[in-house]
Amino acid sequence: MGHSDGSRKVVIAALAGNLAITACKFTAAGLSGSTATLAEAVHSLSDSGNQALLLLGLRLAMRPSDARYPFGRASELYFWPFVVALLLFALGGAFGIYEGIAHLLSKPEPLHDFDHTFFGVHVAFSANMLNYAVLGASFLFEALSFRVAYREFRAMTGGAPILKAFIDARDPTVPLVLAEDTTALVGLAVALAAVALRAATGAAFWDALGSLVIGLLLGAAAAMLAYVTHGLLIGKSASPSDEGEALAITEATPGVLRVTQILSLHLGPEVVLLALKVAFAPLTTVEKVEDITNDIERRIRLAMPRMRKIFIEVDAHGDGRGLEAARAAAGGAVRAARDSAA
Repeated sequence: MGHSDGSRKVVIAALAGNLAITACKFTAAGLSGSTATLAEAVHSLSDSGNQALLLLGLRLAMRPSDARYPFGRASELYFWPFVVALLLFALGGAFGIYEGIAHLLSKPEPLHDFDHTFFGVHVAFSANMLNYAVLGASFLFEALSFRVAYREFRAMTGGAPILKAFIDARDPTVPLVLAEDTTALVGLAVALAAVALRAATGAAFWDALGSLVIGLLLGAAAAMLAYVTHGLLIGKSASPSDEGEALAITEATPGVLRVTQILSLHLGPEVVLLALKVAFAPLTTVEKVEDITNDIERRIRLAMPRMRKIFIEVDAHGDGRGLEAARAAAGGAVRAARDSAA
């Protein structure tokens, strides 16, 4: 399964769970009047919209290149997550903070117990029990979505430390869903605590405080997501290990003396632009340089399919940009590749 297939699976799982959770939370908030539960309902609603936008980005990114977009539209997978980060802050974070402050400053309304008769059947339960049931069920659904996202994230990152892998990610879709699910689980725990404290003390202060904390939590998560996706939109290089591998392959190609500059740019998670300045053996003819260049491109694409756009310039006096990190990451790979080619 490719990264795009895995990302789509994670987003669809999250969307399905959030749609069900959103309906339950709004029902509970409307029936009970709980501010913390309402903040969580808006949180889930914004998450559902966010996942729909991520699916849109995944679909648009698959469109082929054309005259208007000669490098394709892989960057859609960077634009839409950035929009999602902004919406997460605006809809989820800002609403929770507003509702929390408004209810802290105003006279609180009592929670509403549910007591109705449907087709001759009398149904009654307390507002607190309704909130406990809905928030508990929501926690279970979010945990299942989190499990899917976490397993895919670990498969993508190869066991790297979570925070470093999150910041260094070139595919923000799965990390974004994982961050949303993590924030949702923490938010649900806060909402449950707020409802329980209000029930135990009778003070509506806890309910409003829970909404405020959830809003601040969402704002912090949105800020971190915006930071990560902002860097991808501006243009991040390929990882040092990828640049090191491309460097090793190039310098192991017969006819190449050395690489004098290496630059790369992620156009999308699986679409990388690679630019090289290469010094060739003395007295190499133009025709031979063309053959060697084609050989370099073939070798790199065979080993690294994500290197979709490769540009090679003949230059024995390049400024060396990118080489230090690439050689450090490659380690002995350059020598090993040369030995195997020989």
